[in-house]
Amino acid sequence: MRVLLVEDEKKVASFIKKGLEEHGYAVDCASDGKTGLAMALDQVHDLVILDINLPEIDGLSVLRQIRTSEMDTPVLLLTIRATIEDKVIGLDTGADDYLAKPFSFEELLARARALLRRGSDTKTPVLKIADLSLDPASRQVFRDGKRIELTAKEFAVLEYFMRNSGRVLTRSMIIDHAWDYGYEAETNVVDVYVNYLRKKIDAPHQQKLLHTVRGTGYVLREA
Repeated sequence: MRVLLVEDEKKVASFIKKGLEEHGYAVDCASDGKTGLAMALDQVHDLVILDINLPEIDGLSVLRQIRTSEMDTPVLLLTIRATIEDKVIGLDTGADDYLAKPFSFEELLARARALLRRGSDTKTPVLKIADLSLDPASRQVFRDGKRIELTAKEFAVLEYFMRNSGRVLTRSMIIDHAWDYGYEAETNVVDVYVNYLRKKIDAPHQQKLLHTVRGTGYVLREA
């Protein structure tokens, strides 16, 4: 899952970004509303975490423009404002949830998971190919009825493959989805994680699902 964090307080942004990445999310950051809006309109993110008090364009204005564009990406608002009236304004503007500062990271993570689950439930409850299944909501993976334990990053990479089964994915495409904008595409990290996944989802089985496309990248398919 890929998250856009629009937050101008550097310490807060660093705290949230580090915590989310430790739980397997790819996190892109913007420190002002203008940049955040442009990144949000790219529509490559599964969740937007948006502070209300931003330079250039305030968070509520960013949110209005996101909803005007008919994007249905869930938005979690962050703010130091905590009155009922402020919450109503935020929710009426199009926010899916609201979190007042200061907050614990555990609460932010729980709210983010709930919003991502809601989005996953409406898009694809369970992803399947052959005897391999992945549940985005419960974050569980099974092959031939047996549960496979994956790290958060392995899960993110496999989910991307399964949402694009039969489609050849380049290393750059996988980097863009599972890591953040600043990651070097030339690194061999994709090959490393594909190897991890092969050992877990393919090695114990006769039918191999994850294939190399020489000179291009990888594809998840039945044959």
